[in-house]
Amino acid sequence: MDKPRNVVVSALQFACTDDVSTNVATAERLVRAAHKKGANIILIQELFEGYYFCQAQREDYIQRAKPYKGHPTILRMQKLAKELGVVIPVSFFEEANNAHYNSVAIIDADGTDLGIYRKSHIPDGPGYQEKFYFNPGDTGFKVFQTTFAKIGVAICWDQWFPEAARAMVLQGAEILFYPTAIGSEPQDEGLDSRDHWRRVMQGHAGANLVPLVASNRIGKEIIDTEHGKSEITFYGNSFITGPTGEIVSAADDKEEAVLIAEFDLDKIKSKRHSWGVFRDRRPELYKVLLTLDGSNPVP
Repeated sequence: MDKPRNVVVSALQFACTDDVSTNVATAERLVRAAHKKGANIILIQELFEGYYFCQAQREDYIQRAKPYKGHPTILRMQKLAKELGVVIPVSFFEEANNAHYNSVAIIDADGTDLGIYRKSHIPDGPGYQEKFYFNPGDTGFKVFQTTFAKIGVAICWDQWFPEAARAMVLQGAEILFYPTAIGSEPQDEGLDSRDHWRRVMQGHAGANLVPLVASNRIGKEIIDTEHGKSEITFYGNSFITGPTGEIVSAADDKEEAVLIAEFDLDKIKSKRHSWGVFRDRRPELYKVLLTLDGSNPVP
């Protein structure tokens, strides 16, 4: 009998400063801590190199973008991944000629760069004005064959769309990863999306029968905007679910965290196949999903 494919995943959670070197050093410290706990695949939060600058529409923040090839943080994480023998998805602000993307590079356990995914769904609301900075991603939803598992990685706002999760699992993703930056709503102090945010992703895990890993930042960040100061308190609550959507490890809203969970991927695969949700799909009935209004297909 083949040896079970047990994989240990980790979600990191920390407060960011607005200094790249400090944040990258924190990320490395926590990656090393996760490795010591046995982690094979380690998720760092979205745009961890600095503050979540999308609270404001400022030209100077566009200068934070760097080309994918030769990106210093990606190169550093490649060395770290190779040293520790771990997989690290690395979120970064990408400049591609005159386009800009919210991207993630997937670094395999030998330090190989397996390619990038560019965020598909770009939000635009108070405090989360990403359309000012990012083009809609053009990679489509992808999966990456890493040393330990075939993984799907999407980014923050993507996590609200069940189509994204299903697309990745249809391509063979065995675990879903979502680096995130989400917290309070500057326009409504009474709006707390935390539980909604978590339940939606639990649903993705349960509907697709795969584990899911979500990494979010913590801390209060104040940004000078064109209309004065804007403030977001990021609510953390990073978590890992099992394949029925059950929470198996979770952080709180204030403390730095290194979450760990272990999964037997072959056992989960057997359960996923026997449950029948992929056997009984009817793709020919889902053409309405190719429309915006329920009737007219998008060209």
